[in-house]
Amino acid sequence: MDCNGPNENPQSKLLRVYICRGRFAFGSIELQRAMGMVWMGAKGVGMSMLFSCNSISISSLIKLKAVGIGTFQFHGVAVFTTTSISNNAKKWRSKEKALESKAKVGLVKEKRRTRSNKEYDSSSIRQSHIPVMLGEVLDVFSSSRTISSFVDCTLGAAGHSSAVIQAHPELKLCIGMDVDPLAHEKAQAQIYSLLHDHPNLKPYTFVKNFKHIKSLLNEVDQNLLNSGVDAILMDLGMSSMQVNNSQRGFSVLGNGPLDMRMDPHGSLKAEDILNSWPDTEVGRVLREYGEESNWRVLQNKIVQARLQGGLHSTGELVDLIQNATTRTRGGRQGWIKTATRVFQALRIAVNDELKTLENSLYACFDCLAPGGRLAVIAFHSLEDRIVKQTFLNIIDCNREERDGSEEERGRRDLEKMRNDDNVNELWIRQIIKGRNGTILTKRPITPSEEEERLNRRSRSAKLRVIQKV
Repeated sequence: MDCNGPNENPQSKLLRVYICRGRFAFGSIELQRAMGMVWMGAKGVGMSMLFSCNSISISSLIKLKAVGIGTFQFHGVAVFTTTSISNNAKKWRSKEKALESKAKVGLVKEKRRTRSNKEYDSSSIRQSHIPVMLGEVLDVFSSSRTISSFVDCTLGAAGHSSAVIQAHPELKLCIGMDVDPLAHEKAQAQIYSLLHDHPNLKPYTFVKNFKHIKSLLNEVDQNLLNSGVDAILMDLGMSSMQVNNSQRGFSVLGNGPLDMRMDPHGSLKAEDILNSWPDTEVGRVLREYGEESNWRVLQNKIVQARLQGGLHSTGELVDLIQNATTRTRGGRQGWIKTATRVFQALRIAVNDELKTLENSLYACFDCLAPGGRLAVIAFHSLEDRIVKQTFLNIIDCNREERDGSEEERGRRDLEKMRNDDNVNELWIRQIIKGRNGTILTKRPITPSEEEERLNRRSRSAKLRVIQKV
């Protein structure tokens, strides 16, 4: 096979490579594939990871011949640049060894998270609503810390709040809020049922979004904003009550109206977005909020559906997604994953979740007392990314400090929690210190393997914690 191209600097050549499951040689350079890695075995050529393919073209005339006999399976393409390192053969050999070691471990990138080793209380799975990472939340607000005031920004069925109340008999004030009236009614009954064992506790519950936290604290006690509260929790996941109710429109598997409003009194529905918004806005929602790669096809299908009367039920939307998802995209699991991303995108747009979250994180941190902690459980990458970046912005507002030496920044970012005061808080692995606070979870904490097995809805949960100085 001859490959022609314009002459270039012999010290650096751009190659477009198509490698098959086999072995090729040209000149004195040997090209070989092994476990997803391809490398050059001769001196003078460096090469990055490639995918499988079937031919090679470079910038000068090279004759390429196959070594061995067989039928090759072709798979992909990659582009790289070769550079001469003939004067540094020792450096190349060390790189080659590093590539081989990566190939042996399958090139699996380490997940940047901390797996919880907390023993999971399986008795909670018998409840209608299963609070996610309950043991880990109780560790964050541990009994070794005195907590007199607690705010649950996403009350749900009061699973987390009830556990915190029972773990802290010294608790005097518990404030809960939820935008869903049905969840609020159930949570209020649950919390009030605990008062006979906690006579000194004053509970307050509100049918409000957590973006109103400052006004609600002021309504409870005008001095509360000045003194601050000791603990705040935000569980950004949907409760089982909402998902299992097909009339709310959140479930991919149940047929119901295209609603998706967290607040039933809200004006915007998913049906409005699908049938009335400009097609470019529908595409943007799918692309940015659902991170859906097939967004353009889905956008066109949705616009075409308007000519037939539009989409008015979750079943109709799921049928559209099934027809727009090719068989090669994973069969049933493929369209379910696509539908999950589409439903997520619509829910975020209907409730303006991301902007509300970012503003509320700043508000919640402002409401903390010195030494108070804010714990946030996120369930998808968009939420977790906002939580992570907002926490960094909150603690590190001093630009001069941020621009300090590498050594100082490294010590701040990678410092381990080894002080005697924290021996009981073994969940703290790495911290990031800033001027205004400390991030206690440099990497998010994820559920234990046992919890993921028993409660599949917890699989994507990530817990991050920040403490005010």
